[in-house]
Amino acid sequence: MKAPVENQEEQRRTLYGLLGELPAPDYPLAATLVGREERDHYVLEKLVLDLNGIESVPAYFTKPKEATEPLPCVLYNHAHGGDYQLGKDELLGGRKALHDPPYAAALSTNGYAALCIDSWNFGERRGRTEHDLFAQMLWQGQVLWGMMVYDSVRALDYLVSRVDIDEARIATLGISMGSTMAWWMAALDTRIKVCVDLCCLTDFQALIYAQGLGGHGIYYYVPSLLKHFTAAQINALIAPRPHLSLAGTYDRLTPKSGLERIDAELKQVYQDLHATEAWELKCYEIGHFETAAMRAEVLRFLRRWL
Repeated sequence: MKAPVENQEEQRRTLYGLLGELPAPDYPLAATLVGREERDHYVLEKLVLDLNGIESVPAYFTKPKEATEPLPCVLYNHAHGGDYQLGKDELLGGRKALHDPPYAAALSTNGYAALCIDSWNFGERRGRTEHDLFAQMLWQGQVLWGMMVYDSVRALDYLVSRVDIDEARIATLGISMGSTMAWWMAALDTRIKVCVDLCCLTDFQALIYAQGLGGHGIYYYVPSLLKHFTAAQINALIAPRPHLSLAGTYDRLTPKSGLERIDAELKQVYQDLHATEAWELKCYEIGHFETAAMRAEVLRFLRRWL
């Protein structure tokens, strides 16, 4: 199936409609500042957000010291990795799969603010097994990934409400599960102007063929998704906005044949939209982690497009 270049809004509605029964899109947002501190490279705000009316969402917001506002901002999506305790702390402290320094410092020193929320079942929202949460939501007509995406969309709503953020310059970024969230968010919400994903641009059919479905947590699976979309078709909804994808050819979550298929389709999509320079896929002979060269590419891409 060829990636679509027309009827993007209709495609977005179809994609969003696959995410289960979600809270109201206009649920009133609220934010509580529970702490503020200055660190070496940035000011940190510790927040509790009311995004969904079901449970509170702890978050970190960082911005450069003495910054000129309004600021460009990155909606940062944390990874999974089986580490349910880490969550949003990945933004501040990094993780083994990421290069140093942690992204809060790296983004702040380059002039960007950042927001990261604890996704469902991570950080200060942990305490259930992923299986139990998935099963409970399924009984209730909900999809775990849908609820994760919903919270990320509402986090974006919160970001654009801040007077210190330039809503015309918002990017999204993440590795692994955070990578998947980055390209889903950019596909669904055009307020995201730049997308950067690391180590999880996965072609679904290639993953099936490689017998790699067990590499993802159960959160990853959306009912009936393959009846409507390929991974390339979801990512085509980002076009013509800038999109950088970085992947490892030894990464079992991103089979090489699938990367090649997505790359070919998106090159055609971006060409059709006269935006060939806005799509980049760079592959490295590595596994599931970020290298120094990849970090340099991330910052280069943000400087160019954000």
